[in-house]
Amino acid sequence: MRHQNILVIGGTGFLGGHLVAALGADGRAISVPTRRREGGKRLLLLPTVDVVAADVNDDATLTRLVADRDAVINLVGILHGDQGTPYGKAFGAAHVELPRRIVAACREAGVRRLLHMSALGADADGPSMYLRSKAAGEAVVEQADAPSDGRAPLAVTVFRPSVVFGRDDRFLNLFATMQRWLPIMPLAKAGARFQPVAVGDVARAFVAALDDDESFGRTYELAGPRVYTMAELVRLAGTYRAGGHGRARPIVPLPDVLGRLQAAFLEFAPGPTLMSRDNFDSMRTDNVATGVFPGLADLGIAATPLEQEAAVYLAGKSRRSHLDHLRHDAHP
Repeated sequence: MRHQNILVIGGTGFLGGHLVAALGADGRAISVPTRRREGGKRLLLLPTVDVVAADVNDDATLTRLVADRDAVINLVGILHGDQGTPYGKAFGAAHVELPRRIVAACREAGVRRLLHMSALGADADGPSMYLRSKAAGEAVVEQADAPSDGRAPLAVTVFRPSVVFGRDDRFLNLFATMQRWLPIMPLAKAGARFQPVAVGDVARAFVAALDDDESFGRTYELAGPRVYTMAELVRLAGTYRAGGHGRARPIVPLPDVLGRLQAAFLEFAPGPTLMSRDNFDSMRTDNVATGVFPGLADLGIAATPLEQEAAVYLAGKSRRSHLDHLRHDAHP
C-alpha cells in the first residue's frame, strides 16, 4: 500500500525539514503541525506541504490532525529537561506521553501506519534520562503492534539514529564555531565514541521504510560508515571551518569529575543550553551501531561519509539557500 497522506509531528526541526522535503519529492501530501506557523515558514514553499498552526499536546487537536491520514511520523525529541527518576517531567512528556497519545489517536482514527524516531543507545537501564525515556517511548509504540479492543494493530517502524550531521546541525557546527573564539578546547568525554549519520540518509530511510511491508514491526539503527571519538570529531570541525583552512584548537581532555562540572556550568549558564549533565551521562554509552538490528543498507541506502559533506558546509563554500539544500537531500 502506498501511504500518500502523511502527518509529520516534529516536522519543523532540523531532521523534519529534510524528511518533509524528501516526502514531498516522492509525491506525498504532508501536513506539519506547529505551535507557531511562522516556525515552519521555510517549508511553505515546498509543494504538497501544508503547515498547520496546532498544539499536538492537546488531545482533541491531535485526534483531529490524525484523522484521515494514511500514516503518522513522530520526530519529536528533546535533549534537555528537568531532573527526575527514571526521567524528568519534560522527557516523559516528549518521549513517552506524546507517543502514547499518538498511538491512541491513531487507533481512534483507524490509522494503520506509524514511524517513530527513537535514539541509538535507548535503554530502560541506560545512564541518562534521555536514553531511558527514549526506551520507554519505544515500548509504548511497539505495544501498538498488538491488536487492541478488537482493532487491527498498528504497523510500527522504529528508527534509532546516531548523532545526525548536516548543514544546520547543532553538533559539528557548534564545535566549529567554538574553535573560532577559544584558544583551547577543554573537552568532556573526549574518548566517547560516535557513528554520525547524514541527515539526508535518515530522511531517505524513513521514505524507504514507509511503504515497505518488511519494515513493519522492525527497529533500524541508522549510523554512518565510520566510528569517531568525540576528540576526533572536534578536530575535524576545527579543521574544516573557515574555508577548509581552519586550524583545530588543542584539545584538553577533562577527567570525568571536571567534565561533569563543565556540563553543570553549561547547563545553568545564561542563554541556550549547550550541554547538560544528562548529555554527559548519555556519553557514558558509546553511540555506535550494535549490529543487532538492521540498518541503512537493509533499506537500500549507502551511508554518506561525514567528510564528504562536513568539509563543504563547515567551510561555508556553498551559498545555496536552505530550501535548495532540502531539495538536494530529497533526491538520492
